Amino acid sequence: MAEVNAEEIFERLPVLKAIRIMAVPTVFGQLIVLIYNLADTFFVGKTNNPYMVAGASLILPVFNVCLSIAGLAGVGGGTLVSRLLGENRPDEAKKVSAFSMYLAMAIAAAFSAGMFIFMDPILKLLGASENTSIYARQYATCVIVLGAIPTVLSNVMSNLLRSVGASREAGIGITSGGLLNIGLDPLFMFVLLPKGQEVLGAGIATFISNCASCIYFFIVINKIRRQSVLTFNIKEGLPERKSIFSIFNVGIPSAITTLLFDLDYVVIDKLMSSYHDIAMAAIGIVLKAERLPLNVGVGICQGMMPIIAYNYSAKNRKRMNDTIKYSLIIGLIVSAFSIIIYELSAKLIVNAFISEAQTVALGTNFLRARILATPFMFCSFFTVYMFQGFGEGNKALFLGVMRWAGLNIPMLYILNHFIGMYGIVWSQLTADVLTVIISYHVASKYMKKLKLIEENRIKGE
Repeated sequence: MAEVNAEEIFERLPVLKAIRIMAVPTVFGQLIVLIYNLADTFFVGKTNNPYMVAGASLILPVFNVCLSIAGLAGVGGGTLVSRLLGENRPDEAKKVSAFSMYLAMAIAAAFSAGMFIFMDPILKLLGASENTSIYARQYATCVIVLGAIPTVLSNVMSNLLRSVGASREAGIGITSGGLLNIGLDPLFMFVLLPKGQEVLGAGIATFISNCASCIYFFIVINKIRRQSVLTFNIKEGLPERKSIFSIFNVGIPSAITTLLFDLDYVVIDKLMSSYHDIAMAAIGIVLKAERLPLNVGVGICQGMMPIIAYNYSAKNRKRMNDTIKYSLIIGLIVSAFSIIIYELSAKLIVNAFISEAQTVALGTNFLRARILATPFMFCSFFTVYMFQGFGEGNKALFLGVMRWAGLNIPMLYILNHFIGMYGIVWSQLTADVLTVIISYHVASKYMKKLKLIEENRIKGE
């Protein structure tokens, strides 16, 4: 059962085995999410219409903003549930889980309505041209206006399942939705809808698959509700004021960090659109293709975070530190392999999405440059996830804001001004090297403080 699994995984299993049990389903789910996101671009690219590719790619930042809402409720609520279990407070954890789901639903509904009302100015802000706006509108209507609520709820419920050790169930839900999307894409794009409506078909497929995932999670949580702290029952009552503050204290920094990540993509699109639509299509492909190692890293972090949160509250510092150490090593190994593979296969990867020669040439150069930032990107967001597990929202917020608003986004403008189009591409590596230096300083200082607290606690006993 979920609570028994939490105690077994979080407390007793060897650390590497616990990480494997939690991270493998999450990594696999993240890869499927990546594949079904790439599937839209892949199938749209088969039209050999760069305007369709650019139009669909423009909505990626807005879609990620939608997911940031899930971070507010899912990460904020999920990490708190794990910490409450570590403190042996299951009744409060139940209240937190119900509150998190209804909070997500309310915010997602407001976001959906906002996109519907303000779509024209939003598309203009994203850099949509006369050639790309019609396709961006079709895609946004399906995946944002109609799809915000099921998308956000699916992510929140998967986070909550991981928070109680049910990582396999969370992975199955994400994976099944992704596989369904991959199957529905060609059906709607090339069979059911007429030629010229391929982007609309991709959007419909994504909407249906996210609804299917949401239904799955509802069924799973309802099935295990008697054996876990997860519940939809608002009759459990509101969490304590301290708990609500903790949800927002961790969730808001998570959402803001994601929003700034998306703003970074918006700035990239905006700056790149000042060159030509071919460059926009190329960077759109690269921004999706480069997410393979990023998603694997996110999966590792999402898998480790409940273990860290639980043991932080249970004051098992050795197990917490071992989880951090092994997770970091695994992530860096993945990053190193990713650089090798992408450098050797960049042209083949871009060519898989589109065969237009100029787009392939630009995309190949862009991808080979941006992939070099992978290990630094992993270390940067690894530290943010770690502080979220500790419940240290302020430090997570500081590092997230520093990375994106303090370094990445300014670097885009600076290098674009001095180098031009390729300065936009190289900005990621430059900014993330600086981010890692700052993150290491903040993390090492905090870990020394925890060590001192632990030594004083042992002396007091």
